[in-house]
Amino acid sequence: MIKLSRPIAVLGGMRIPFCRNNTNYMRLGNLEMLSAAIKSLVDKFNLQGEILGDASAGAVMKHSRDWSMTREAVLSSGLHPHTPAHNLDRACGTSLSTAIELGTRIAVGELDSAIAAGVDSASDVPIVFGRHFQQLLLDLNHARSFGQRLKAISRWRPYDLMPHFPAVTEARTGLSMGQHCELMAKEWNLTQKEQDELAYASHTKAAAAWKQGFYDDLVTPFNGADYDNNVRPDTSLEKLAKLKPVFDKTGNGTLTAGNSTPLTDGASAVLLASDEWAKAHGIPVQAYLTHFAVAAVDFSSVAGIYREGLLMAPTYAVPKMLDAAGLKLQDFDFYEIHEAFAAQVLCTLKAWESTDYCRKRLGRAEPLGSIDRNKLNVKGGSVALGHPFGATGGRILGGLAKLLAQKGSGRGLISICTGGGMGVTAILER
Repeated sequence: MIKLSRPIAVLGGMRIPFCRNNTNYMRLGNLEMLSAAIKSLVDKFNLQGEILGDASAGAVMKHSRDWSMTREAVLSSGLHPHTPAHNLDRACGTSLSTAIELGTRIAVGELDSAIAAGVDSASDVPIVFGRHFQQLLLDLNHARSFGQRLKAISRWRPYDLMPHFPAVTEARTGLSMGQHCELMAKEWNLTQKEQDELAYASHTKAAAAWKQGFYDDLVTPFNGADYDNNVRPDTSLEKLAKLKPVFDKTGNGTLTAGNSTPLTDGASAVLLASDEWAKAHGIPVQAYLTHFAVAAVDFSSVAGIYREGLLMAPTYAVPKMLDAAGLKLQDFDFYEIHEAFAAQVLCTLKAWESTDYCRKRLGRAEPLGSIDRNKLNVKGGSVALGHPFGATGGRILGGLAKLLAQKGSGRGLISICTGGGMGVTAILER
């Protein structure tokens, strides 16, 4: 069981609107977006000139120029320049992982305050050239004579100018996340209809949350955007049903653009602290980060037994975390399960309900059971709100902390699947 030396307080979060790629933020990069998110958090809690213990953020799609991205964002935030910062990456679980890392350091007394953040741009992606051209340019740069330069240039071929665009594919399988999730949907016999129903609920709840003002103090306008522009208040099950599969076009696919997350740009940040620091600065605690766990699955069949679903690692991480907390899956007021795809959420829920899966894969005598779907992603999920890979964890953490603060008490579960076959999970309590 996790024994925290002192509580990890979540004081609140801020983010910029999440926007579909090549829209509002198409001319911006990760640093500009991350700087805006962290500065909005600093402004919200009047932290100008404060020295915080540390800050951590990361991104999946980033340029080599962003080697010190988080530190540069902190220097532009209004915090005292003595505030240190570092980068940390774990695919889609990045900003929840930064919160766990920093929170642990708060719990053991190393830090009193910290900012956990994340960012991603699917618009400003690193476009590179092939290794042959790379080596040619390096040799040209190191050449010391005209003859050496001429020799390097003579190796140039027209195909060297063919750019290499980044792809969100798994290096070991060559399959995209969507293709992997199609395999999962087939394994669990999911229909497009049930995926569309979850996607429709995500848009409906997100639209209602925006209309009710839930996101007003969680999202700061930025670069012409003042809301998450992927939310579709006017969508319907009929419209979703007309969309064609995008990852398996053989006639057997069920994942469409409507029930999958869009490529998204955005950034988020969350303020963490000890109780003493929060009290000294007059900032109310919204919730406490009490338990967390990570896990991984053998999605490429390295062990040679079977190939597990790429996005099924949370099914392992959550029960491990529940055991440490002495809780059951049903002991929660809110469930924040990241909607990488509607299919991923449904596969996860079906796995926890399956006696066979829980016994053979998780080593449990009984299934974890079902959850109350009315408590799932109550303010919308990633299908509607969007999914900037590195920023989603911060979006969920800040939103869930606010939900618990509004309720006045309770418990929330966070489950995030990631590329590389990993899962990052956490429990918030108040």
